[in-house]
Amino acid sequence: MISGATRILVIVGDPIAKVRSPETFGRRFAAKGIDAAIIPVEVSAADLRVVVDGLKRWRNLAGIVVTMPHKEAMLGFADEVFETGRLVGAVNALRPTGDGGWQADMFDGIGFVGGMTAQGLSAQGRRVALLGAGGAGSAIAVGLARAGAAAVCVHDLDARKAERLVSALQRAFPQLQARVAPPDLARDDLLVNATPLGMQETDPLPWDLAGLRPGAIVGDVTTKPDTPPFIAAAERLGAPVVRGRDMHEGQIRALGEFFGFDLAA
Repeated sequence: MISGATRILVIVGDPIAKVRSPETFGRRFAAKGIDAAIIPVEVSAADLRVVVDGLKRWRNLAGIVVTMPHKEAMLGFADEVFETGRLVGAVNALRPTGDGGWQADMFDGIGFVGGMTAQGLSAQGRRVALLGAGGAGSAIAVGLARAGAAAVCVHDLDARKAERLVSALQRAFPQLQARVAPPDLARDDLLVNATPLGMQETDPLPWDLAGLRPGAIVGDVTTKPDTPPFIAAAERLGAPVVRGRDMHEGQIRALGEFFGFDLAA
């Protein structure tokens, strides 16, 4: 039950109906007896500034969770951005410091690697093909590099975004083989869809999985539906998969710590 003392989180995105955060945070708050709640807020890019400026005036606001398509734009609302957010060039969480300032960081990469670990899978030595160089994709690339991936090839319809991500990876991880290239299913052993494709039933597959090498892992950031077409296609081939819900569960604990809550399952 919400009381006058309840601490509030909000999650901003467009669209917002597909996100899992309100359900997951709500369950964890209830299970832990934490007097807190999270509110989904659908806001367009054109209205983002006026909405966030208003939210930052809430004195009982514990923080802001960010989903597509606002992760890059939210950098402009932070006074301090931690290392991963700076490297990725996007953030998915902001918190007040108590003195009028706001801190931000990015947790999608932590979440994806945590989701892999929960499935008994490892990124160590993997050759990664990443579809999508936006905020989530960039964070996943950084997370996989930190977890020991051997190579990351980035493919995005916006070649400039892919090139920027690869340049950042090459600077931060000199040992990593990072380049702009489409997936090579005969070589790659971890294929990740970090594009919005899969959120709508009519969406095409982000990549044809014909020729996927045996044992290759397929991941997808989509949280709703639980089994997007890309994951369904991978499962039909017998491939191990990392769902969007796995990534989401993987980052809840880290987000909780960032906002000052113990949300460990």
